[in-house]
Amino acid sequence: MHYLARLTTALAAVCALAVATSTSAHATAVGSTPVRTFEYSVGGMTMKVPTGCLFTHIIRGSGRKITYQNAGVDCAFVAALGSGFCNWRIDFSYADTDNRTYRTSRGRTHNECKIDPMRNNSPQTLPRYGKACAHLYVNGVRRVSQCHHITK
Repeated sequence: MHYLARLTTALAAVCALAVATSTSAHATAVGSTPVRTFEYSVGGMTMKVPTGCLFTHIIRGSGRKITYQNAGVDCAFVAALGSGFCNWRIDFSYADTDNRTYRTSRGRTHNECKIDPMRNNSPQTLPRYGKACAHLYVNGVRRVSQCHHITK
């Protein structure tokens, strides 16, 4: 049921935001970015992530105060039947209005393969306005990012 709710939210966000790459986070922001097809090697095996996955980043809060932040992947159709993402991690980064990153919350690397990797981040108050981004790394390579502008 949780998976279906996340998938529905992700698909609704894509329709509503027309797959926007960044949005303003005045109170709540939800954005999804398609995960492009890619291949990588794990233990001598070639893994392929097909089309049909979205990376969704959610922020709740007001101004520079973030009360909730989550990012994860939802896959549908053929992509949901695959082996998923191996050796994955999700990082959150924060940049100022000049696009200079001043903080990164690095997630732990998960060695297992998972079709729906997800991570929450702690509530916090940012020292500056700018943007908050979530990044998915697979096998040490950044594969997709999704950002929200944090404005007054």
